[in-house]
Amino acid sequence: MVDFKFKKSGLFAAGVLFGTAGIKILTSKDAKKLYTGCTAAVLRAKDCIMKTATSLQENAEDIYAEAKGINEERAAAEEAVEDVAENAEETADEDAFKEAAEETKEAATEETAE
Repeated sequence: MVDFKFKKSGLFAAGVLFGTAGIKILTSKDAKKLYTGCTAAVLRAKDCIMKTATSLQENAEDIYAEAKGINEERAAAEEAVEDVAENAEETADEDAFKEAAEETKEAATEETAE
C-alpha cells in the first residue's frame, strides 16, 4: 500500500511538471511564430475558398437564368403549336360547314329545278 501512495504522488508530480513545462512551451516565442504562421495560412485558404465559392455561385445563377429562359421559350413554342392546331381545327370545321351548306343549296336548287 505504501508503494501505491508513492506511485500516485510520483504520477501527480510528473503531471504538474509536464503541465508547467507544457505551458512554457506553448507560450514561447517559437510557439507564437508557429501560431501566427498557421493563422496566416488559414486566412489565405479562407480567401481562396471564398473566391471559389463566389465564382461557383455566379455560375449557378447564370445556369439558372439560362435554364429559365429555355423553359420560357419552350412554353411559348408549345403555346404557338396549340394555337396553330386550334386554328386548323376551326378552319376545318368552317370548311366542313361551308361544304355542307353548299351541298344543301345544290340539293335545294336541284329539287326546285325538277
